[in-house]
Amino acid sequence: MPTAILAITRNGAQLGARLAGGLPGCTLHVLRKFHGAAGKGAQPFDDLRECLSGLWREGSDLVCIMASGIVVRMVAPLLDAKDRDPAVVVMDDAGSFAISLLSGHLGGANELARRCAWLVGARPVITTATDANGLPSFDLLAKEQGWEIDNLAGVKLLNSLLLDNQPIAVVDPTDRVRTWFHGTGRLSFFGTFAHAIKSDAQGFLFVTNRQLPPQSTPDNLLILRPRNLVLGIGCNSSTPTDEIEEFVLSHLKRLFLSPRSVGIVATAAAKRNEPGLIEFARRLSAPLLCFESEQLNSIRTPSPPSEHALAAIGAAGVAEPAALLAAGNDRLLLKKVKSENVTLAVAEMVEPRNDHG
Repeated sequence: MPTAILAITRNGAQLGARLAGGLPGCTLHVLRKFHGAAGKGAQPFDDLRECLSGLWREGSDLVCIMASGIVVRMVAPLLDAKDRDPAVVVMDDAGSFAISLLSGHLGGANELARRCAWLVGARPVITTATDANGLPSFDLLAKEQGWEIDNLAGVKLLNSLLLDNQPIAVVDPTDRVRTWFHGTGRLSFFGTFAHAIKSDAQGFLFVTNRQLPPQSTPDNLLILRPRNLVLGIGCNSSTPTDEIEEFVLSHLKRLFLSPRSVGIVATAAAKRNEPGLIEFARRLSAPLLCFESEQLNSIRTPSPPSEHALAAIGAAGVAEPAALLAAGNDRLLLKKVKSENVTLAVAEMVEPRNDHG
């Protein structure tokens, strides 16, 4: 997210200018009467509430050089959810403290506060319990790995168990959790969820792209979703987004795969401007990766050549070779399936496990 600095005093304007010099790409917004104290590049405003609300809606992280009470009252009506709210850092205009006020882990406010403090010689104030106790956290693990959090309530529970030194059972095929926690906490690692659930753990962590049956999902389970699924998709021109989405999600459900683990939507270069496909990838927050026909034809696939694709774009297929190219391996979780307007194949990106010697 972009970062916006807001200042409402002369000292704050000068401090904001110092911060702006060390935060690439940030914008500096200063109350008009003190605009001159901020130097070139600062943007004046007349109404703090209006300015802050506008920046919030744009998705900017905020560094507010003013009293924390002012900021609390301003942002309170704007709050949405901890996985969607931007980072908010508050600094006094003497530059003594940089307080992580909101979205410390998932929004990155803790790190932003530390960076602001370092730039101007202030003291960072971090109040999240895991940080205060020198412990890793499950939400920051997810953020650093680029994993989706399936249930935010599970983060709160497992962080609490970690602080209380209670046993937590972990199933993690990537082995990233073991490295992240590096021996801290009472974490036990299991090869399968069936084995983990039989342990005496007070909480459970499962890193997976698989959907679990509701009857086997305990309340004290946190599921983190690695974004390692690749959807190879071909479609006829002007196929609506809803039609693509319905077809794809029905097959992911049949395979017990989570849409939140989709990391890439792959297709042919000829489809790079297809509105329905572009919007579908946007809904999944996944990049749309496009391959030229020569690249698609270089991949051996299990399905026979498609006469339709050959005639249309000169490629023997789209869904399967696109999925395999984007995944970087030769294994499909789902071979090509077709509807009237959509073809789909699913592959999985396989990351090497960490080597612990």
